[in-house]
Amino acid sequence: MHDTSWGQPLKRSNGILIRTLRLAQLVLHLLVGVIKAALLLPLVGRARRTELIRRWSVRVLAILNVRLNVKGEVPDISTAGVMFVSNHISWLDIYLLDAVCPVRFVAKAEVRAWPVVGWLAVKIGTLFIERGRRHDTARAGREVVDALRQGDCVAVFPEGTTSNGTLLRPFHASLLQSAINSGARLWPVAIRYVHRDGTANLSPAYVDDMSFGTSLFRILNEPDLEAEITYLEPLPVQGRSRRELAALAEQAIANALNLAAPGRKPDKPAYPPAALP
Repeated sequence: MHDTSWGQPLKRSNGILIRTLRLAQLVLHLLVGVIKAALLLPLVGRARRTELIRRWSVRVLAILNVRLNVKGEVPDISTAGVMFVSNHISWLDIYLLDAVCPVRFVAKAEVRAWPVVGWLAVKIGTLFIERGRRHDTARAGREVVDALRQGDCVAVFPEGTTSNGTLLRPFHASLLQSAINSGARLWPVAIRYVHRDGTANLSPAYVDDMSFGTSLFRILNEPDLEAEITYLEPLPVQGRSRRELAALAEQAIANALNLAAPGRKPDKPAYPPAALP
């Protein structure tokens, strides 16, 4: 018989080395992003700016060993504004979307105060909202309308928080009024993270009171991570209220992920039972 007792410590050592290298690459890439955001982004046009953000996001996914599978029709964002409506699982969602079709995100105001990341968010045109203040929702809505009318693309996460990906939370309708007021196209997008066998991967979920450091460690600890983005059929906004649009987007995304829309049971399990916590 062969003694393989050394195998487990060696495997752990290799895992620590890989995580350390990924983290070092990520920090270096973040510093490069800061330099480009400060010196380059203010000097380039919209098309070049969009491409720089896309490439930067693609590199983030590569460093974290995230394989992205894109389904559906990706809209042409060069001609007119689009509002993307997506479910929300992780901070990684932002880089998934930007790696395919860079957008301006609507984020909670607290993000602006985050070290480095908040500064970067401001530089790439993130729109901020204080969710607990009704008057601020109206102000943010006007900013979104202005951005859409200028031809920018904006992404919102109408659940207002994250889930672990095995359920869908109710969609808030308030910011969808901006799509109606601007006449922009409203495009539902479904996001999920899976293992190679198709079961749900819960590691990327950034939920509850989890710290960013804990979330990052869980992702760095994944040997490989598969993410799926599905661009669904756009929703016509003419003649519809924001609540109707929220319900339609919610239902479309629930169907794409085979999840229960809030208030109804799914037709079949979204993932094999073993994948659920």
